[in-house]
Amino acid sequence: MGGWALFANRAHGEGAIAPALAQGTMSGLITFGLKRTLEALARRLSGWIAYVAPPFATASVILVILVCVHRLIGTPEIAATIAVPWSVSTLYAILYTAALTRDRRGRKR
Repeated sequence: MGGWALFANRAHGEGAIAPALAQGTMSGLITFGLKRTLEALARRLSGWIAYVAPPFATASVILVILVCVHRLIGTPEIAATIAVPWSVSTLYAILYTAALTRDRRGRKR
């Protein structure tokens, strides 16, 4: 996702380097924590809330982290920079949580 950040900020010359490095680093850290967090939340919840709460919680936290870090480092094109990483991580969270919850419900039968 660092490459995406570089592309999103390409009009800003060298100003695109810091967002690219930051986004690449954050994407690695977020990916590491996202799977573990979704699994932990999905194990503790049941019913429809098990489908909704984990992706909502992780998407919210990831959005706050991305916006805050990019504002702190002065990313010129914040919305364009975070659009793809946030969308991909949120879609992954929705699909992975659905799979976890469905599998768990199937094992209970």
